[in-house]
Order: sequence, then structure tokens, then C-alpha cells
Amino acid sequence: MLNYHWLSVLSVIAVVPFGSLATPLAPRWDDMRVKHNWNTVPQNWECQGHPPDGTTLDLRIALKPHREDALIDALYEVSNPKHPSAYGAHLSKEQVAELVAPHPDSFALVNSWLEHHNQANALLGASYQLYRHSETNTTALRTLGYALPVSLHQHVQTVAPTTYFGSPNAQRQTSRVRLGAPTLPFGDHAFQAELAKAPTSGEAAKVPSSCASTITPSCLRALYNTSSYTPAAPAGTNLLGIAGYLEQYASQADLTTFLKKFRSDAARATFQVVQVNGGGNDQSNPGGEANLDIQFAEGISYPTPNIYYSTGGSPPYTPDVNTNSNTNEPYLDWLNFILNQTTIPQVISTSYGDDEQTVPRDYALSVCNLFAKLGARGVSLLFSSGDFGVGGGSCQTNDGTAKEQFLPTFPASCPWVTTVGGTTSVNPEVAASLSTGGFSNYFARPDYQDSTVSHYLSNLGSQYSGLYNASGRGFPDISAQAQNFQVIVGGSVQPTDGTSCSSPTAAAVISLLNDYLISHGKSPLGFLNPWLYSKGVAGLNDITSGSNPGCGTNGFSAVTGWDPVTGLGTPDFGKLQALV
Repeated sequence: MLNYHWLSVLSVIAVVPFGSLATPLAPRWDDMRVKHNWNTVPQNWECQGHPPDGTTLDLRIALKPHREDALIDALYEVSNPKHPSAYGAHLSKEQVAELVAPHPDSFALVNSWLEHHNQANALLGASYQLYRHSETNTTALRTLGYALPVSLHQHVQTVAPTTYFGSPNAQRQTSRVRLGAPTLPFGDHAFQAELAKAPTSGEAAKVPSSCASTITPSCLRALYNTSSYTPAAPAGTNLLGIAGYLEQYASQADLTTFLKKFRSDAARATFQVVQVNGGGNDQSNPGGEANLDIQFAEGISYPTPNIYYSTGGSPPYTPDVNTNSNTNEPYLDWLNFILNQTTIPQVISTSYGDDEQTVPRDYALSVCNLFAKLGARGVSLLFSSGDFGVGGGSCQTNDGTAKEQFLPTFPASCPWVTTVGGTTSVNPEVAASLSTGGFSNYFARPDYQDSTVSHYLSNLGSQYSGLYNASGRGFPDISAQAQNFQVIVGGSVQPTDGTSCSSPTAAAVISLLNDYLISHGKSPLGFLNPWLYSKGVAGLNDITSGSNPGCGTNGFSAVTGWDPVTGLGTPDFGKLQALV
């Protein structure tokens, strides 16, 4: 795996000089080799023709590191309990930058290349045009293919924006309103009364039966065994972050209503909003996804400080004389922002993703390794796995062959994040049929999960042979409840399903573990997976029934041990606390 240094360059469609740059003896810039191209226009996108003259494009160039494996080696050392001398010794921003520094020749070569051209199409052998998404009306400036001089392929990993069409409105929010679902007519006090009537021993003692149809913070705190823990870390030393996009705004008024109803002792809780790249904070326009994330994260982790990152850049983009610059990649904007911060939340939850095959491989590799940077700095990154079982839609490859195949999701398929699948029901929990899981076609199976995934595949045998990549990174890693969450939106309860429910739930439990560690003078957990797949698995509830149908199949089945539906299982805070 490679890691990258990102260089921003103002490139142009119309002819505008770059200015004077120091120029070493340059290789042949016209000796080009394709970096990535699509066979056809990606599904649901329509070409709208060339952009107006003078349209500018903010290009980001990801440079390969001089030492290819240095960051990943360091990530494993600080994240793996098998490295006792390094485990928990997370790196600083400066140490990470040193590990991913490019080759000494890279900047001079790239500068020489940029000086040689004054137009993006010529620079990249590309044909930038405007494309509109037929369902979302998203407009993006993209090219179906691009190339680099042969001499730069060993220095440049990817250039963006180029062939990645997954602009924000095309990214799936994995939560969805559950029409006709029951809503809870009573609040936290009534829940406590019901809990008092529940059996005091056996499986049924874990959580009241009402939680099988309506999920509240009290349900989750009982189910995942956090109710008796009181956070004790000094103020401001433990933080929980939520990454938000698509003009989704978290409402303080709705949070207060939610907590008064479902966790009255936390009713005075607030959250911080950090606006990235022009992101908004319209308190009169609450978003279901944003409210879900912040309400359940706060409802479990209180009084841990929560931060909601509102990242701008939402299309549609219409170029004019006043606004002629377009990047339309706020996901990358958020990553660049957070990596430049000295202080970062120890846990960050994100509930957005795309089909992996819609993300160019070079782009996915670059973004995945930005997550590795965060992990090396001690951040636990949790992502929703998705809501379409083993795949939604036609379940066909987009490489021109239209081969039938299960469809993994990204960033869920990245090895350097912890991916959260979905469960439902209680006493016991079972796999939620919507829970996306499977195997990456881009990323090889990492060492930390080799034995567990190999065991699952050995038992699976030839079933679904050819529909998935048996040597790929398996996901999800863990799971949590994913159905009928009682979310307050605009003052009213909005029942919601999706692994968007699962990710902030699991993130809040991990944040409480960090609180315990920090309050005892220890380092936070950081990148979770090496620990989860070794020592931590003993603190998880194994889910052994249910499946994730899709692509005309029954999908994978939840079994004893790891499976590509629920991962290693759901968290038991008490057991995990003893293990850390």
C-alpha cells in the first residue's frame, strides 16, 4: 500500500499561464501513458458539453512517498498489541508528514511538467466536460480518462478531480426513513420502568422487549452495556467527531428535544459545529442523517464533547462569471482539512459511501491511505458498511463486460478503517438483511484479519464462487443495531433504518472506551482493527443468524466467528473495558 502527499495546483481549461517555475532538465512530456479511463460515461451521468471559456479547476496531485511502506509499517506498530513497545505510541502530525514525504526529485519534476503546459486537457491528455447526474441534478466537471507522462508514473499516484464521478449528491447516505414503522409513545422514564420489570437473569435480562421494534439511546446503552459507566476523562481530552456532507445540518433544538425524551439526564448537552470548505449550519433546516448521527452519538457518549463537521461543496455547480472554479469533492476537502489539524477527535464516524467500482482505483488507494495517516495519529475511523446486502441495482461490473458480481462499497472496503454492519432484534440480536458486506476488489486482505477470514471462506466453500474476490479485504469488521432508530427531525419522531445508525452507535461505545483509557493516563485505541481481530474479539457479541441478500441471491450468512454480514459482532462495553 502506498501513501501520498497532496499538492494543490490551480489548473485551467482556458489558456492562462502558470508563471515562472524553476525547471530542471525535463524528460519527454509528450510520452504519455493512461492513468485511468472509463469505457463509457458512468451510470446515471449525462454529458452536457464543454465548460465556458475561462473555467478553472483546482487540481490536487497526490505524490507517492519515497518510502512506500513506511506509514503502514508504523500504523501496524502503534495499533497492534503484538508490538508492546510501540502499541499506543501514536504519531504526531509532523512525524506522519516525514513518513510520507515524496522522493526528493518529485517536486522538481512535477513543477517542470506544470510549466510545460498551461491547460488541464493538455496537461493530462484529457477532455474535461460538464456532466449532470440524472437523479440528483449534480453537475460536475470531469473527464472520462486521463494520462501522465511515463516518467511521472513513479512519482504521482493520482490527480483529482479527473475520473471520479462520485460527487457528494451521488454518495449514498446509508440511512433511510422507515415509513409506517412504529414510534415510541413514551420516553426515558417509561423505559426505565419497563427495564425494572425485565427478567434479572438470562438472555432476556439484557434489554426490554420493546427495543426489538423501537431503538432509543436507553436501548443501546442497555444492549451494549454502557449504562453503568460514567465518563471521567478531563474536560476536552476526549472528543467524538461526526463527518457530515450534502448540506446536512444537525439541529441543536432537535437534539435537546431528543435528549429530554430519551435521555433526560443529558438534556443540556450541546455540540460544536466546525464548518469546512464553506459548509453551512442552517439551524432552521435540520437533516435526518445529521440529526441521527449527533443524537445517538450524544445519547450514548454524554458528557463526552461531540463535534459535527459540516463540509461544503454541495452541487449543483453552475459556472458563471462570478463562480468559475469547481472541485466538487468535499470528501477530499474534509480529509485535507482534518489532517492539517493539530488536535483531532480520537473517534470519527462517517455514514457515506459509494459502490467501490464507481471510484477509480488510483483515487481509492490515495483516499484510503489518507485514513492510514489518521490512524497513525491515534484516530479510530468508523464507517457504515452500506444498506444493500451483497449489492444493489444490477450487480454488474462497469468495466464494459457487464459481468455479474457482488458489489462492495468504499470507503467501507478500505483496510485502514473500521467498518460497521447492521443488526436488528434483541434477545438475541440477528443480522439485519440490509447490512452490506463482502470482499474488496481493490484492496488485498490485510494481515490482521487473515486467519478469521480464511476460516470463514474455508467453510463457505464454492458457494458464490466467481461473484466475489476471495483474496480481498473482508468487511464489515463489527456491527451494531441498524433498524427503527427514533430520530427527532423538526420536532417529530422519524423512524430510521440503515447502517448510518450502526456507525455512530459503535463510535460512541469506542469513545467511552477511550474515555476510560485517557482517564487512567493511557493512550486512546487509535486504529482498531489489529486489536479487534486479536485481543478485542473476546469483548464482542458474536451474531450467528441472519443474512444479507442481494444480487438475486440469499447473500452471505452470519455464522460463529467473523462473517461478511456482521463482522466480529456487536460491542459489550463491560467486556471491552476489562480488555483495554
